[in-house]
Amino acid sequence: MSTLKTFLFINKKLLIIYSMLVIAVVILTRVLNYSNRHVFDRFFAGLNPVITCFVITILGILCLSYLLNKSWFKIYKKNDTLKLLRTLGLAVLFVSITILIDIKIHFPIDMNIAFPESLLFYPLIGFLAEILFHVLPMTVLLFCLSSIFENTDIQKIIWFSIVVIATLEPIYQVSAMAAYPIWAIILVWINLYLFNLTQLIIFKQFDFTAMYLFRLIYYLFWHVLWGYARLRGIF
Repeated sequence: MSTLKTFLFINKKLLIIYSMLVIAVVILTRVLNYSNRHVFDRFFAGLNPVITCFVITILGILCLSYLLNKSWFKIYKKNDTLKLLRTLGLAVLFVSITILIDIKIHFPIDMNIAFPESLLFYPLIGFLAEILFHVLPMTVLLFCLSSIFENTDIQKIIWFSIVVIATLEPIYQVSAMAAYPIWAIILVWINLYLFNLTQLIIFKQFDFTAMYLFRLIYYLFWHVLWGYARLRGIF
């Protein structure tokens, strides 16, 4: 109990910030669900969006607290600003490849949420994606592997987990691409794998906030700006 109290005291500012984020997520979900009741259909398969988002964010804080307590990852820390900005800039490379693939094979037009709802939707769905594709599986895998291989260097386990977990989102995304050419499926998978691998390395070397910002930059160019152009028929 004393260990828990010490942990909560040391990290209370970060936990308070995350708690405020949970409240913001719930409010944002309600606003989006009110403005367009079908906006979450493709992602939540009929589940209540508000409850689903709330549960995912609570899972997020539990998992991040575990990782933070083990000193394996950080939610936020002071970083070298220039180094961080250069790293975040890599998101533009990945989104450029995605756009070039889209120009060639044309992804479904309804995959993008229309502007201006996109400005609210993608920061929210991006945050949930970080929990579901990265934080939650990282916590589960590290808990299991560190328990089984107690005498193994934890850093080796973490890097192994990063390589494995980076496959989850690419597998999920290409599962709906059966109708596309095999070269496109392979290229999309590789691009998404490298994107996720980069994110998880950022999580390891910087923090959760930086990893989330990396996805936001990607979503800004791909879903918001390019999505606006796609839905308008500009390209």
